[in-house]
Amino acid sequence: MIRASCVVRRASGATLVELLVALAIIGLVLGVSGLALGTLKAPRETDLALALRRARAEAIRTGAARTTHDVRFLPDGRAIGSGIDQLTGRPLEK
Repeated sequence: MIRASCVVRRASGATLVELLVALAIIGLVLGVSGLALGTLKAPRETDLALALRRARAEAIRTGAARTTHDVRFLPDGRAIGSGIDQLTGRPLEK
């Protein structure tokens, strides 16, 4: 019969080396992904979209209608013209 005091149990858990390796891997993955996310840029706005947005903002700000690229913006922000979303003033996708 084996006495309870003589039974050797293996300790459960992780060693310090295992924890350091896991932290090093996590740090490496986060560092690489952080660099990748930092290089992402928003797409540039086209000249047409920029001119339309500026004309709409100017019409709203001054209270007078503005026209650019055959699109007339009313003081309330609505747009009148072909190929333009009537509410937002953005060019419709073709």
